[in-house]
Amino acid sequence: MTSANSQSMKPATVAKKLGIYLPATPQEFQDSTITRAEFAELQSNPPEWLAELRRNGPHPRPVVAQKLNISISGLARGGVEEALTTAEITALLQAPPAWLVAERATHAAVRAEAQRVKEESAKKAAKKARQG
Repeated sequence: MTSANSQSMKPATVAKKLGIYLPATPQEFQDSTITRAEFAELQSNPPEWLAELRRNGPHPRPVVAQKLNISISGLARGGVEEALTTAEITALLQAPPAWLVAERATHAAVRAEAQRVKEESAKKAAKKARQG
């Protein structure tokens, strides 16, 4: 269980786990393999370039979607295919285009339905437990 694969990660994996956009990272980071210890150090004591990326972007699509409170699919439907900076995200939130308003409503409806199904399932499980 001490193989190199279980002890180190590719830069793309680390970038995904850190929530950063890989092409915006330093070339040295992109070209290296990161050990789990180095990853833990990046998380607990981020270098300035990492703190700057997290603060100002550009941000990867999952982070952009989360900040806009929509799904990743909603980003695609809205025509957003590239990484956005914090300033670009803020501009979208301050003056939301029609597609963003529609996607936020859709996302909220999907989350509400998922919550309803979860609660219904929990009620059924509780009822079954009482009967059994």
